[in-house]
Amino acid sequence: MLGIGIIAWIIIGGLAGWIASKIMKTDAQQGILLNIVVGVIGGVIGGFLLKVFGVDVEGAGWIFSFITCLVGACILLAIVKAVTGRRTRV
Repeated sequence: MLGIGIIAWIIIGGLAGWIASKIMKTDAQQGILLNIVVGVIGGVIGGFLLKVFGVDVEGAGWIFSFITCLVGACILLAIVKAVTGRRTRV
């Protein structure tokens, strides 16, 4: 059962990281592995922030988990862009 949870984290994290990179316009700089890492770390960030605000994230479902990962990944990419000073061309 643990293996299914890890695979789900990778799939949801990868999708969330990829969509977040499209939203934040960093997709050209990232590959699939970095998208997965950004999405999984984004899930941790999003889950932490929701717990801080008193939202129960346990057992909320796949869609809620995906949205949590997506928002957290966008926050992570915004922080990375601010720290590295990278600007995207439109």
